[in-house]
Amino acid sequence: MRLLVQPILVLLAAGAATCALAQTPAQWRAEQVEAMDKSDAIMQRAHARKDPLAQYQVMRRAYASDGRPAFRAIFGQYLSWYQTFIGDYHDAELSFSIQQKALADDAPSPVGQPGWHPVPALDYLPQLAKKYRVVFLNEAHNIALTRTLTVRLLKPLREQGFNVFAVETLYPSDVAALNQRGYPTAASGFYTREPIYAEMVRTALKLGYKVVAYEADTNHTGNAREAQQAENLWKILKDDPKARLVVNAGYAHIQKTGQFLGAQSMAEHFIKDAGIQPLSIEQTILIPHIDRSMNHPDYDPIIAAAHPSQPIVFINKDGQPWSLRPGYDASVIFPQEHFAYGRPTWARLWGARVPYTVNGAICQRHWPCMVAARYADEGPAAIPADRMVLDPVPLMTVDDIKITSGDYSIPIGQLYLRPDHRYLLTLTDEQGHSIGSQTIGVSAATDPPATAASMAGPGMNCIAATAPTAPANPTCQ
Repeated sequence: MRLLVQPILVLLAAGAATCALAQTPAQWRAEQVEAMDKSDAIMQRAHARKDPLAQYQVMRRAYASDGRPAFRAIFGQYLSWYQTFIGDYHDAELSFSIQQKALADDAPSPVGQPGWHPVPALDYLPQLAKKYRVVFLNEAHNIALTRTLTVRLLKPLREQGFNVFAVETLYPSDVAALNQRGYPTAASGFYTREPIYAEMVRTALKLGYKVVAYEADTNHTGNAREAQQAENLWKILKDDPKARLVVNAGYAHIQKTGQFLGAQSMAEHFIKDAGIQPLSIEQTILIPHIDRSMNHPDYDPIIAAAHPSQPIVFINKDGQPWSLRPGYDASVIFPQEHFAYGRPTWARLWGARVPYTVNGAICQRHWPCMVAARYADEGPAAIPADRMVLDPVPLMTVDDIKITSGDYSIPIGQLYLRPDHRYLLTLTDEQGHSIGSQTIGVSAATDPPATAASMAGPGMNCIAATAPTAPANPTCQ
């Protein structure tokens, strides 16, 4: 997994003066390299556990056991990936975020500039893409918000004739089976273990895209990785003259010009190799942070002026898009975050999904408790449409505390699911052992009450439980 964190190591090394005032940059970098080796070893240990909650518990306890700044700086990113895998998007952002600072070549904010006005990104970007053969969309790998718009763009782009979806860190060994199966599993890739990323891949397959891998070989790092990724994308187009390509990538891999970690970006290599200008859509800079001091200086004024309820882009009177940074064709601005029961409401995917409330009484006091919803027509190995962990003790508690008895508030949570579908709702403990399961239907009309429903599990009896903050169970059978 080393290739996944290499760019972040370089970024953090550049901030050595602020992260380690008593150290030289060389010392700080050496400590980070050591921290990466330790982080890799911990992740391998976590992967000896098959269940994502069990894997996360290994990661969480390792994070708590080592307070050195270099280790926390590196391993915080690793930890945040696993937090997204279990649907804990709030803490994933707290574990690792990149402060978005203004750069000298940033374009002036469109707010107050004559002729500029905001439009919904979901309406505008597919129209902008009409004249292109290749569309690049980026994301911040531990901030699932930055892939929510991509999920929704896949349908209108498919209607424009795009037919191949290239996914970063997809495992080539599973690509053929993935396209036949129609949904991702843990064997499909690394980031595909996160439910919204999995929904992105699943959506592409349902829409008739061919899903392809383009990741470089593991021995290619830095500029060599960028070059081989570009070569792999160009080969897809050469092999199929009718292919129109949508590419999902991380951060500045899609930057078409400008400085890129002392090398050339994947997009620069692609343009040089293919002679094709892609449409490059930036989605990682103008985003909200729980710590608002980490927002780009233009973010809050844009939100205050536009009051968006969905992702937006700015266009001028001629219909041309605004981009904050050179090297990109358009910048997406995401709305301010809102949370319900500790989970972000952007998990609705801008109207595609609805909340489904779950009372933690169904966990039968097995804490922590993983609640997962898989499409009923997919296999048990499928990455869930959504999942979350219920626990009276916050998951980021650093002491190894287990509550097994006593009075406490039974937690309530919300899954976000597409309506008019049936799902298999499963409950597991932190070792991956089954607590129970049941099939549920989700309606667009109403969100069901927070209920302790009948769950079929080994040695279980249904309980009629009333949480201090939830209505009584009406459906225990």
